[in-house]
Amino acid sequence: MKRPYLLPTLLGLVGVAAMVSLAIGSAEHPTQEIVLGIRLPRVILGACVGAGLATAGALLQALLQNPLADPFVLGISGGAALGGVLALALGWTLGLGPMSVPFFAFAGALIATVLLYTIAGAGGRAPAHSLLLTGVVFNAFASSVIIFLTTAVDLSRVAGMFLYLIGTIRVVDPWVIAVVFALLLFGLGVGMYYAYALNLLAQGDETAAHLGVDVVRVRRVILFATALMIGASVAVSGLIAFVGLIVPHVLRLILGSDHRVLVPSCALVGAAFLMLADTLARTVLAPTEIPVGALTALIGGPVFLVLLRRDLNRWVR
Repeated sequence: MKRPYLLPTLLGLVGVAAMVSLAIGSAEHPTQEIVLGIRLPRVILGACVGAGLATAGALLQALLQNPLADPFVLGISGGAALGGVLALALGWTLGLGPMSVPFFAFAGALIATVLLYTIAGAGGRAPAHSLLLTGVVFNAFASSVIIFLTTAVDLSRVAGMFLYLIGTIRVVDPWVIAVVFALLLFGLGVGMYYAYALNLLAQGDETAAHLGVDVVRVRRVILFATALMIGASVAVSGLIAFVGLIVPHVLRLILGSDHRVLVPSCALVGAAFLMLADTLARTVLAPTEIPVGALTALIGGPVFLVLLRRDLNRWVR
């Protein structure tokens, strides 16, 4: 497909996914109140979360020069989830009110990102197994702390923590959607601004530096932007795995590695993917609803294993 027609086509895909999500549900005869008051906010939030996770995955893969990089696999989502659960356990006692969960989730994502950056080294070019091991260790640590928190609080809060951790798209206040959308736009803007620099970084740090790229600054800004998007997404939806792995990798195979095209494409396809996944999750066993995080993990787990196998075969050869 020619580049001028790509983004309009993807925008059309997002529109079709949104219409399908609005039209399909457990109600046989949906009223205007159900469509506009329940489904529409959920569709918008799902689009924002999907776009944020997919864009963050594309930026991390480019920054670390590793196609297996993913917010969930690398532990960044786990850090955000730990922050959100900590806020729920404290019961908003820090004077932040409803903003405590997003604030703590963002802080957790940022801490996990700093840890990843430290393990990867100043060049950010650690081998895949080192990054994966870092993510496994941090996820195990975050899971242990989450289990401790759930056992230390009263049962009324445990239910909220469980619903938060399984990964769901739910109806939230409009101002929350507005905040998530604003943070997504900021992260997407940063990704688009540094897209050409990411293309140069793919040629190696020395080459990029000779061509005028401030490698250290670009890495720090991109990592901050990805932490911002992941923190915002996990704050409102909990852990939704593998969106940041599946969407960028598939699009890279189709569109190539030019991040000026790849980054906005990931945002649009990620939005459409999670909207459709959430629609499937709430309708396939209606009236029972499957957590969308479980559904994306069922899809993304085998995909990740295939990618890991390909990477190992390439390394052995």
